[in-house]
Amino acid sequence: MNFPRCLRLAMVALVPAAAISLGLGNALAQSPPPAAPPAVSTPATPAPATPAPPPTATPAPAAPTTPPAAAETPATPPPAAAPVQTADPFGEQITLAPKTVVIMKGNANWDSAFDTLIDSFKSLSALLDKQGIKPAGNSMIVYTSTDDTGFTYLAEIPVDQDPKNLTKDMSIGKSPEGNALKFVHRGSYDNMDNTYEAITNHLDDKKLEAKDTFIEEYITDPLKTAEDKLVINVYVPLK
Repeated sequence: MNFPRCLRLAMVALVPAAAISLGLGNALAQSPPPAAPPAVSTPATPAPATPAPPPTATPAPAAPTTPPAAAETPATPPPAAAPVQTADPFGEQITLAPKTVVIMKGNANWDSAFDTLIDSFKSLSALLDKQGIKPAGNSMIVYTSTDDTGFTYLAEIPVDQDPKNLTKDMSIGKSPEGNALKFVHRGSYDNMDNTYEAITNHLDDKKLEAKDTFIEEYITDPLKTAEDKLVINVYVPLK
């Protein structure tokens, strides 16, 4: 965009220089020779006019130096707009399909709830690792009852084959199935109360009746993920 302006400035600088050179040549050509006319009238006297071309060559480098400035203007695109992150589904209606799972029963106090759940997942994972069985899905917790002091639960890991040598607290069964609402929790397990409060408000607003259980599916591996980075799908089965 600045190239035409620079070119004009170069041309303006060139015109006076050329005019001065031509005027000097004409003045020298018209002045009477001081010596013998044959010697002075030789064509060598207009020689001062020959320096006139150098001024034209002097501004010439200005032309190649200015185009980069013009090229730089389109080369700087406007910053791309940041992608819009869509919100997690909240209250999405889904149908849970039953899966074959290895199950470990347990109970926990609210004060040590997450540590107790992690211990159950560790026990199930150790059993599967020892027998070379890989999980066929995400780990889950099914809450079977709750009160002010604690809760009972089923820790479940989906499998494609039945493991052996189960402990007395372990069994093979099916994960919950049927119509449910899906909610998403992100962050520490300690902040789950906020999520469940929002779920309760949602059910009240929609006048929906839930069963006496709920399921947490750990999208991030709770054994390898920092607690504040957890992503948990919460499923609320409907009556």
